[in-house]
Amino acid sequence: MTTPSSSYADIPSPSLPEEVDSLPSSSAGSTTSVSPSEDYEDSDAEREWRESLQQLELLLTMVLVPYLGKYFGRKCAYWGWGKFMMWKYPVTIEITSPGAFKGAGAIEAAASL
Repeated sequence: MTTPSSSYADIPSPSLPEEVDSLPSSSAGSTTSVSPSEDYEDSDAEREWRESLQQLELLLTMVLVPYLGKYFGRKCAYWGWGKFMMWKYPVTIEITSPGAFKGAGAIEAAASL
């Protein structure tokens, strides 16, 4: 038997069908070979992708969710308190001069600083 010059010289060729059935099957299914350096680059890219997903998750859970909860919580509380007060003390308010109303609000806001 002559030895081929490829790196697969140590693999014996099957001579019987029983030997072919006992060989392990390959799940890759592709005929292209991947060099170890490409595997290393893929694992680096995958690791960086996982790290960026973790950073996004931290951004959402530590910054965005509390601020949105605070905003919508206050909106809900003001709405609920307004509904309760309208039910408990039914009062109608008429603003006769919107400009004077806004000016009084601006003066009050400036006085509170």
